[in-house]
Amino acid sequence: MKVSLSWLEDYIPIETDIDDLASALTMAGLEVESVTDTFNYLEKVVVGRIIEINPHPNADKLKICRVDAGDGVLQIVCGAPNIKENLLVPLAMHGTLLSDGTLIEACEVRGQRSEGMLCSEKELEIGDDGSGVLVLSEKCRAGSSITSALDLSDYTLEIGLTPNRSDCLSIIGIAREIAAIQKTKIKYPSVNQINNNKNYDFVSVKIEAVDHCPRYAAGLVKGISVAPSPFWLRKRLLSVGQRPINNIVDISNFVMLECGQPLHTFDFDQVAEKKIVVRTATKGEIFVTLDGKNRVMDEEMLLICDGEKPVAIAGVMGGLNSEISNSTKDVLIESAYFNPLSIRKTSKKLGLSTESSYRFERGVDPDGTVRALIRAADLIAEIGNGKMVESIKDEYLLKQKTDAIELSVSKTNKLLGVELNKDTIKALLESIEFKVQNSSSDTIEIVPPSFRVDITRPVDLMEEAARLYGYNNIPTTLPLMHAETVHPLETLVLRENIRNIMTGLSFAEAINYSFVNESTCDRLKLSSDSPKRHLLYVLNPLTEEQNVMRTSLIPGLIETMRRNLSHQVRNLKIYEIGKIFLNKDKNSLPEEIEMIAGLWTGDRYNPAWYTKETNCDFYDIKGVAEAILDALNIDNAVFTKLSFELCNYTRYGYTAKIVAGKETIGLVGELDSGVLQNFDLKQAAFIFELDCNSLLKLSNLSKMSEQLPKYPSAIRDITIIIDKDIEAMSIIDNIKGIGEKLIENANLFDIFEGAPIPSAKKSVSIRITYRSSEKTLEDDEVNNTHKIITDRLINKFGASLPA
Repeated sequence: MKVSLSWLEDYIPIETDIDDLASALTMAGLEVESVTDTFNYLEKVVVGRIIEINPHPNADKLKICRVDAGDGVLQIVCGAPNIKENLLVPLAMHGTLLSDGTLIEACEVRGQRSEGMLCSEKELEIGDDGSGVLVLSEKCRAGSSITSALDLSDYTLEIGLTPNRSDCLSIIGIAREIAAIQKTKIKYPSVNQINNNKNYDFVSVKIEAVDHCPRYAAGLVKGISVAPSPFWLRKRLLSVGQRPINNIVDISNFVMLECGQPLHTFDFDQVAEKKIVVRTATKGEIFVTLDGKNRVMDEEMLLICDGEKPVAIAGVMGGLNSEISNSTKDVLIESAYFNPLSIRKTSKKLGLSTESSYRFERGVDPDGTVRALIRAADLIAEIGNGKMVESIKDEYLLKQKTDAIELSVSKTNKLLGVELNKDTIKALLESIEFKVQNSSSDTIEIVPPSFRVDITRPVDLMEEAARLYGYNNIPTTLPLMHAETVHPLETLVLRENIRNIMTGLSFAEAINYSFVNESTCDRLKLSSDSPKRHLLYVLNPLTEEQNVMRTSLIPGLIETMRRNLSHQVRNLKIYEIGKIFLNKDKNSLPEEIEMIAGLWTGDRYNPAWYTKETNCDFYDIKGVAEAILDALNIDNAVFTKLSFELCNYTRYGYTAKIVAGKETIGLVGELDSGVLQNFDLKQAAFIFELDCNSLLKLSNLSKMSEQLPKYPSAIRDITIIIDKDIEAMSIIDNIKGIGEKLIENANLFDIFEGAPIPSAKKSVSIRITYRSSEKTLEDDEVNNTHKIITDRLINKFGASLPA
């Protein structure tokens, strides 16, 4: 919003300099983004008196003028038809840079030296007349600045307004704020009193879309003459960046900028049947706006129509068929209140934003409609030499209520952190024309003025009190903080620990969408009764490929693998931590389970000249899962074989479920070849899944330490032949379960199948470490213990020793 200082002074005397005024407005919530000297570009233009005119020897239409510039006489070549001796005219001196970018320099024109330029009002950007030089008053003095001669000294403030402050989209609105700052009174422009006579028949008004247009007023000025606007009016518009057009259009723009109420003027002779109908458009209806473009309407857009046709898009732009022309004699003035939402939708859909729509869509004063209409009619009658019809049409079918708001003084002080008494708050709000109805010891009943459409709640009034009191007057205090140690959430700690573990294992974290396609279940070969088929559908999916919430992290990792392979990245170690969503039923929220899943494919090691290419296998991914469990101090987890019917997307015989106690916490295995084919993959991949909730319950993140052993260990190996179906882990568990205190560790180091071992058997080799915390062990003691363990295993598992 641009406002000029001289225009503001028509309504309020400015008591401070321009910089202090800009600062005060900014502190009141109206941020002044820039302050410019409006006519600074005219600083080198002076008043010149033509003292002699001679013909140009080389051009019939040019004259050589000798011009008194105050401190000397200059020779100026000029072609203006209205120059004559003793005229006072604007003289642009050497070095003048006009606002259109023209640089005035001393030069030769058709062989004659010219030391400046005599200017028209159009060249000075203060009017549209470029037919000749601007003739100045005889009261001006040669050599004085043109800005003082024409009283053009002014400043323009550009104010950045927030969308809620539609009341300040006018000169009077800003003047009202200055009056509150200065604690003075604003002087409103006088408006004649006119009867609202609905029986006067100069025009009929019918509002068919009351929700879109609660109020519509019309006035008529007859016998006007369309002509250029007087200088004072052009000056006002130019000072805020508006282009003057003619006296009728300029007045409607002037009143809009002054009062904040957009108006529209029609050529009354073009209004068919002298009737105005306010209705919504039909779908596909075409309307030609003032800019000559065809606008395609829909049924939510509001049109202003006469008895035969649309003449304007309500609140946005008028039409070519009723615009003011030089032949216009009678002017119909429209002043209305339109629903802000309706105008906002229309402007956005049409991609058409105007000064009018900018104000209507933010909300104008519903009670200022008639006042602005009469103000414009008075000016048109005065400047256009017309006569206003004595009454107006005012259809106000849906009254806009302004309800009283109860404001608590104690709550205001508590929220703002100040100690304002009731009288101070009343005075602050009354300074911007809020009315106080009733008050008690702690509450004030406030009625906002009709132009403050943004004030609806007590907190709005508190904000007004704060900005009028002065944000800089509110003391700065630090929030009260209790010095208590806040422990981070266990889930966050677990998540970060897992990330550190996976980073240490050279895995990269992947982040995938929580939305997948419902066909993912089929591509994973999930059984019909699998809980992971309980899908939660997205009501408004981003794409068809993301229409359900994921029930597993594995599809996202597989898609990440596929994208990497398409870019020739075949060695990949990735993981993801995220939630899966299992639908229970239509009437309840889904079960959200946080999981960690990992995928390993390609070479076991990073390829190098000193290593041999070796593909990763089941035991590599199993080692990753073991590393996670070990780092979380979960020492009771075991890996057991998963039955065939439970292997959906993993390969049977190469899949293990992870169990801790009686709780299954995850699985590890090789992806099924059919699943890989469903995802267009030809390279083997190994995955693991772990339930983070189970890990959180079982983990022990306390730091553990134990004394280093003093005495050496003794190692013995045992090889037994057992049935193929017996898991090697059960043998190790049996050894550890004996309770022999000398056993420090037992681990599998070899499995062999094939001749000379019988086909239904396998050879299992286990290494046992013995150690005593009290002494160095003797061989006989170790051998005796080892034999006892061997005999126990033979009896327990029906095993035999190799021949």
